[in-house]
Amino acid sequence: MTFLTILPMAFVMIAGPQIISSVFLATSVNWPRNSAAYVAGAALSISLFVTVAYLVTKAAKGGGSSSASGGTGDAIDVAILVLLVFLAVRVYLKRNEGEPPKWMGKLQTADPKFAFRLGFLLLGVFPTDIITSVTVGAKVARDGGSWLEAVPFILLTLFFLALPSLLVALLGARAKAFLPKVRDWMNSNSWIVSEFVILLFIAIEVDSIASG
Repeated sequence: MTFLTILPMAFVMIAGPQIISSVFLATSVNWPRNSAAYVAGAALSISLFVTVAYLVTKAAKGGGSSSASGGTGDAIDVAILVLLVFLAVRVYLKRNEGEPPKWMGKLQTADPKFAFRLGFLLLGVFPTDIITSVTVGAKVARDGGSWLEAVPFILLTLFFLALPSLLVALLGARAKAFLPKVRDWMNSNSWIVSEFVILLFIAIEVDSIASG
């Protein structure tokens, strides 16, 4: 699991309602606390799913003879590939859902408690993010890496989520003027980038299976 692989997978995590919610919260009334709470909720859920996937995969890979372990490793590779294919299909089927959910209108008057809960649910219960987090955790364990190798993926995802509020802190009114344009572009086009990233990861996994 290299940084160049982690970087695009982190984009898949935030493409859609996740980054759009970040923009709304960054331009809300109590934006510093709301944005911080949103990122904190996301950090908890992402870390939870990555860790569970890592531990389960490591436990499944660890027991038995070398031949059995090899068979388990192959099964894990296939499972990861199936998850990625399912993720690619889901992103494609959801590509025309261009209108933000109605509940997003509440984000302008959100409080930190709501923002924390939203961050936890969007990054932990949203199917696309569950599959992505599980894939990263399982892939790191399958490759024999330390759990710490998944930390850059988590941190990079959180950085992307925090970026709108960081821009507001640095640029003030100028950021609030152009962030809605970024939000609209992401809402319309993020599925294309996500699809490319997922297909790239599928190709990497297929090559790993073929050479393994």
